[in-house]
Amino acid sequence: MSEAVDVAESVRWAVSRLASRLRAQQSGDSRALTRVGASVLANLRHSGSLTVSALAAIEGLQPQSLTRVLNSLEEEGCVSRRPDEQDRRAQRISITERGRAALHEHVQEGNRWLTDALEAELTAAEREIVRVAAGLMLQVAEHGGQDKPVVGASPPL
Repeated sequence: MSEAVDVAESVRWAVSRLASRLRAQQSGDSRALTRVGASVLANLRHSGSLTVSALAAIEGLQPQSLTRVLNSLEEEGCVSRRPDEQDRRAQRISITERGRAALHEHVQEGNRWLTDALEAELTAAEREIVRVAAGLMLQVAEHGGQDKPVVGASPPL
């Protein structure tokens, strides 16, 4: 196995495990954001108002699959809908102030756990290495994306 393959496998496993732990740390509150709900709000915060089709494409879902998530977010006051000005058959979805606050709380909750874990498990020097590695991972994430619009997770709040 080449060194690059070994590094790729290690990074994928670490990122997957860390993402799982962050999801597990979310509160059991029935009003807490789901993974897809948080992703939808993050994309709306990052990209602005989007059509359901555009949002579904970013999320890798069919538009019909987002219906329940969007209905729930709308009931909670986290998103609003309005007809698209160019195509009146389409709807544009926007994040509301309530949605921004819910997303912020969701991210802060995960950040609290991650901060505690970093301080408990790593030295200051190791935390600096993780900071550098995070920047490098973002650089890798941009590979091959010069011709494509930036979609997916937004920058930190």
